[in-house]
Amino acid sequence: MALARIGKCCRSIVRESSKGAFCGVLQPSWIEGCLGAKRHLLSEDVIKLQNFQQRKLAVAHLVSGTEGNYIELFSQKLQKKELILRDELKLLLHLCQSAGDMVIARDAIYRYHAENRNLVYGDFKFGPLFMRLCYELGLEDLAAATLTDNSMRGFFNDATSFNIAIDMLFTKGSYENALEVLRTMRNQGVPFNKDTLTLAFGTCYKLNTPESYRICTALVEEGQTKGHFIPRHAYCFAVALALRQNDIEKAQSWYSQIMSTDSRLCQNLKVVILAMSGAVTDAISILSAATLPKSPAFVKKPEFSQEVVDILRLRSQGRPHITKVEQIVTQLEQADQVTQQTLDDMLCHTPTGKRKPIIEERRTSRRTLKPLQSTLLSE
Repeated sequence: MALARIGKCCRSIVRESSKGAFCGVLQPSWIEGCLGAKRHLLSEDVIKLQNFQQRKLAVAHLVSGTEGNYIELFSQKLQKKELILRDELKLLLHLCQSAGDMVIARDAIYRYHAENRNLVYGDFKFGPLFMRLCYELGLEDLAAATLTDNSMRGFFNDATSFNIAIDMLFTKGSYENALEVLRTMRNQGVPFNKDTLTLAFGTCYKLNTPESYRICTALVEEGQTKGHFIPRHAYCFAVALALRQNDIEKAQSWYSQIMSTDSRLCQNLKVVILAMSGAVTDAISILSAATLPKSPAFVKKPEFSQEVVDILRLRSQGRPHITKVEQIVTQLEQADQVTQQTLDDMLCHTPTGKRKPIIEERRTSRRTLKPLQSTLLSE
């Protein structure tokens, strides 16, 4: 009864709409793995952690002062093997604040799934909610273990749940576990979306093994064969992995599939591809174009990573191009166009997400359909 009373007062508010990867460049095996950046790859538009935390605060405010502790009451409900209602589970997931609370939440979703395995949950998806909780509390191991548990098959039936978990594991550097979650996603028939592909290619790039390269290659070929959209960020990860595996031909092929290559990351990758393929003259042309004062002073000029510059220098040693390379690099340095940010930093950047559209001010009356008489509009 206590659970029902609390759940009823909160039901309306818990509705949810559905460093350097190229370090060691001065050595023959310059493309060997290293720790690199560990920032997440999904934007706030996908994770929606801030929105989730705001709802949690609102729910906690409504529940405060009610009779009994909801988490303790729910734990007793589990021990008594009572039926778990959908809205009760929603409320529980909005009230979890600690790893201890998450143990109860995990047991609750296991019970709920067992009791409703053959039923449709409706528009509400519990998976993203549980994963956002794990993300908030830093429980990536719990997230991975729950997703990959075969007894929970069908509970996480959306790409968002898997993507949030993979992003969390990527952030913590748990790339093998991230790859296992990807395998589970594929085995359960959950379709990969563009975010999944970016995460998958990023994970394969970080692992930098023959097996991860094989997986990345298979995903690229599958996407190209079936006509699926592969994001630019994902292609950049694939190109970087091919370079790390010293497969210049495939790196060139994948780079040619990128529709727009005017970004800083793409330009840096292009210089590395040209330098490693022996086309030093073409690489010099890209750097030379960046030094030309053809853009206004307030427009940000192209920047090149120090390690990219070092790769070009290394490939120019003992060749007639070295003098020209040093001259251009000096010009770039003097113009502050050589950055200490590594290619790995550029690849593992945190996306900004979608920009909110600017709402144009209404200029006509909805009632009369005549122009509004505004002093601001008339000026």
